[in-house]
Amino acid sequence: MVFSSLIFTFLFLPAVILFYGIAPRFLKNYILFAASILFYAYGEPRFVFIMLGSVIINYLTGLGIGYTRNRILKRVLMILSVIIDIGILFIYKYLNFFTGREIIHSGLPIGISFYTFQILSYVIDVYTGRVKAQKNLFTLALYISFFPQLIAGPIVRYTDIEKQIMTDRKVTIDDFGDGALRYTQGFLKKVLIANNVSLIAEKVFTGTDMGSAALWVGAMAYAVQIYFDFSGYSDMAIGLGRMFGFRFRENFNLPYTASSITDFWRRWHISLSSWFRDYVYIPLGGSRVSAPRHILNLFIVWSLTGLWHGANYTFIAWGFSYFVLLTLEKYLIRPEKRGTVFSVFYRIFTLVCVLLLWVVFNSPSLGFAGSYITGMFGIGRAWQFAEALSLVRGKMLYLVCGLLLSTGLPQDIFAKLQRLRISRYLEPFVITASAAVLMIWAVSFLAVGTHNPFIYFNF
Repeated sequence: MVFSSLIFTFLFLPAVILFYGIAPRFLKNYILFAASILFYAYGEPRFVFIMLGSVIINYLTGLGIGYTRNRILKRVLMILSVIIDIGILFIYKYLNFFTGREIIHSGLPIGISFYTFQILSYVIDVYTGRVKAQKNLFTLALYISFFPQLIAGPIVRYTDIEKQIMTDRKVTIDDFGDGALRYTQGFLKKVLIANNVSLIAEKVFTGTDMGSAALWVGAMAYAVQIYFDFSGYSDMAIGLGRMFGFRFRENFNLPYTASSITDFWRRWHISLSSWFRDYVYIPLGGSRVSAPRHILNLFIVWSLTGLWHGANYTFIAWGFSYFVLLTLEKYLIRPEKRGTVFSVFYRIFTLVCVLLLWVVFNSPSLGFAGSYITGMFGIGRAWQFAEALSLVRGKMLYLVCGLLLSTGLPQDIFAKLQRLRISRYLEPFVITASAAVLMIWAVSFLAVGTHNPFIYFNF
């Protein structure tokens, strides 16, 4: 089940809100846990037991780590838990890739990369003393399985929501309204923009002998698709959490406005980049080591980041490319020390690099990626502008809106309008009316069975 579906929006979610609202205080977490298991089982019932098994194992090891005074035993339990968690992830996601044979036939458990990282952060934080071991199994299970962030993040730290789970959460009308509006915002980003521009991207990436102009259009369409697909899902998750009294951290911050590659990764998939920073990069020594060791640390982090996204050489190359760019940026380019003219140029350079690497990310093979990228620069391809225009016919509005919203310009204009006195009276009406109209428009796409893919559903 995905958030951008009719069954979730008009059946599952209203039912959960109803039962949660009428349930007595002591039952609310159990209602959310039951709903989360039902949510996950709807799409992958056979994989529920793998997730629950992971919860039980880490619950027991967490208790052991938290309550033993023997440092060696603490360390052994932590390492054992990490090995089991990574082992399960490796078996289902990477075993076939590394052995070159199809040993696992059951497919990839939905969201396993996300909930595995949440489990790991909990166990490691218990070991380091950042949090106390959770005594209530169902409370820990709710943290891992909570449906808003279960299958596609953001990756939520236990340290961030421990008090929200344990204490009596109060959801005001304003909280619920803000959460519903944020969910609607994400729904619109996903259904209206991501779904529609995905049709352009898929035509180009599955087509043959496309001209250079069409390849650039396809790359831009995919960049818009993956951003609005994933950030839209994160918006929905954050909004849903707010509706039930949880506050999740932001996961995106206008990444395509980044001033550098480093800045891009401060803005894109923030929960993942911060997870690797805190649990891999800093424990390795971070940047407070010699230059060769720092470069090695970057290599390890970005090799793991590439692999996290999938078992394919394209993801490995994608991660390695970011390692190279970040190393050059840190030791050679140093954009923060340059002038204004260079900064403008480097922003463009950053955006082009991100765009080209999305081609690698979305390619079935490295050969395909190489042919696509060389073709973008006219090597072996004609430009054929008419072909590019025909690709966006009927979808131009969604692509242009996606590009404009990616710049943050509409948000800036809206912020300025909010400072006008007249907007204080019109704002609630305008926002509510606009959201309602756009929501009806988006639902109409789903009602006729329109294209509704989700990229990060496979991670």
